Amino acid sequence: VDMSPQALRRRMAHGNIYQSDKVDAALSNYFRPGNLTALRELALLWVADRADEYLQQYRSEHRVSKIWGSRERIVVGLTGGPEGRTLIRRAARLAEKGAGGEVLAVYIARSDGLTSASPKELAVQRTLVEDLGGTFHHVLGEDIPAALLDFARGVNATQIVLGSSRRKTWQYVFGPGVGATVARESGSDLDVHIVTHEEVAKGRGLPVARGARLGRSRIVWGWLAGLGGPVLLTLLLSTVHLGLANDVLFYLALTVAAALLGGLYPALASAAVGSLLLNWFFTPPVNRITIADPRNMLALAIFVGVALSVASVVDVAARRTHQAARLRAESEILSFLAGDVLRGETSLETLLERVRETFGMESAALL
Repeated sequence: VDMSPQALRRRMAHGNIYQSDKVDAALSNYFRPGNLTALRELALLWVADRADEYLQQYRSEHRVSKIWGSRERIVVGLTGGPEGRTLIRRAARLAEKGAGGEVLAVYIARSDGLTSASPKELAVQRTLVEDLGGTFHHVLGEDIPAALLDFARGVNATQIVLGSSRRKTWQYVFGPGVGATVARESGSDLDVHIVTHEEVAKGRGLPVARGARLGRSRIVWGWLAGLGGPVLLTLLLSTVHLGLANDVLFYLALTVAAALLGGLYPALASAAVGSLLLNWFFTPPVNRITIADPRNMLALAIFVGVALSVASVVDVAARRTHQAARLRAESEILSFLAGDVLRGETSLETLLERVRETFGMESAALL
């Protein structure tokens, strides 16, 4: 490994390896310069891979999270959009500048289905990265920037390549994009490249499963609307007298908003608080939990019934959509892993490593 083919042939010609009667046949047959050069390159690659494997094992055993740049390893973050091909080619050019550079393309799929990519486009990008000598990885993660950084640090990457955001200007009111978050959280040991492309600021379109699951922030806003909203609405309606029918409609609209934001329980709280406030402040006799007119009692009953119905529908829809989105994400992962096995591209050890990597586990075992 440490000797050039010419030096090795000189040692052989001097009789340091074979007996003198075998030297000529060996030099003209197996130990030709071309064969020795190819063998040396294979040996160097094998040694480099083994050294990198030992390095990864050491970092894992000693829980070293800091990146050790033993070689240029470039992670490409894919969204499933058309700009992915540009990012893959750019990463491949970066890898060519460093000896032994690797390209790892990764697509982060959220298990709730809130981000959905075209399977056809991902297949094209996977073929492209493999044709360029890289590898494609499919990982599940709830927080995309955090999952991307965890993956990059897990494979001891030195660089991350991301595309400029496709979001429109007004969409930045919802917070920074993935690229800005990754760049901020990457630290000093991981370089982040933001690459421009033709899809910049053209919009990402609405995800297929926008309301797949009610997140924590939505539930908080739902409870605020369900508990605080009726109180604020009561203060407002106390200054402007619009009649009981209109008051009921305003409280009903607020309950529907709480249901859309937070689901069943905030809507139930809104309906209960709203009906009590309606009864106390706006239903004769006021400031008493009694109802003099039967028609007002009917209006309040209809209000509570509609509120409960809407809340139930929203809650059931959110649960069913979340279940469907999770099954879809799991089926995509299963299809991806099974495809490798059926094509004969993945050994059992590699398959287990892909499973471990995909679900963010520390280890995977086959029993």
